[in-house]
Amino acid sequence: MQSNMRALTRALPARKVRSLGTQLFHYAVLASLSFVFIYPMLYIVSQSLMQANDIADATVKWIPKELSFEHYRFAFDRLNFWKSFMNSAFTSLGPAVLQIVSCAIVGYGFARYRFPGHTLLMGLVLFTFLVPPQTIVVPLYMFFSDLGWINTVLPFLVPSAFGHGLRGALFVLIFIQFFRGLPSQLEESARIDGAGAFRTFRSIMLPLAGPAMLVVFLFSVVWHWNDIFQPNLYLMLTDHYNLPQRLMILDTQGEQRLSDAQKMMGGGLIGSVPTNYNRSMAGALLTILPLVILYGYAQRYFVESLERTGLAGD
Repeated sequence: MQSNMRALTRALPARKVRSLGTQLFHYAVLASLSFVFIYPMLYIVSQSLMQANDIADATVKWIPKELSFEHYRFAFDRLNFWKSFMNSAFTSLGPAVLQIVSCAIVGYGFARYRFPGHTLLMGLVLFTFLVPPQTIVVPLYMFFSDLGWINTVLPFLVPSAFGHGLRGALFVLIFIQFFRGLPSQLEESARIDGAGAFRTFRSIMLPLAGPAMLVVFLFSVVWHWNDIFQPNLYLMLTDHYNLPQRLMILDTQGEQRLSDAQKMMGGGLIGSVPTNYNRSMAGALLTILPLVILYGYAQRYFVESLERTGLAGD
């Protein structure tokens, strides 16, 4: 008995050491991965707070000699922030809400019912997921142009309302994965109570799909917000520009002035300072700030939803 106790007491410190080593390894991996994402954010903040002379000063690395917020004021005005923010919100939140509803209906039908052409239609969904949108941009533009939808938000809203739009096929697959994991007894109980297919979906299955809806909503908002390809294709008037589009033309005049000065000096300026660089960093931070705030508010629910929808794996 005493020998067993001694062996147990010797084994406990060894287990603690192994457990501590495992935890340190996990924290080291997480810190390394976090650095990849945190470093660009810290760099943007640091550069946006510097004056033009600080960038040309080799002794200034991260902390500016004097904090300057003039670049944020410049970027705020040149971005036409509130107007561009509303344009971005409308072309992001609108499609996100429509994709939640439409993709949930399509995903529920594929997950819980077998109907003629089920395999063929499922293959078409996967096909739209695999085909790059750039390959069909010409017929899409001609189609929307014939309908008179150019310089409107309809090219973003209408496809989303029919379960497509930006990354629509992926959202359908997310809902299929989620609805397949729900017990069939829920639908059987609803049928016994006289509920039809749509009422069962609306009253029972859709309320349970909160985690999947949150994942789809956040993914859709982020991808529509950051997308620059489709807005440049369908929105050509500056009054309809969103924040990423405005960021592209933030300081084109400043770039032109620098280019003209370089030409006058024979092709180069020794020690020239890219004065628009700090402004671009400030504009980039203002552009992504709404998404950072949104994710900071919803991150706990988002992680829980990823686990419940099965996207994080077992």
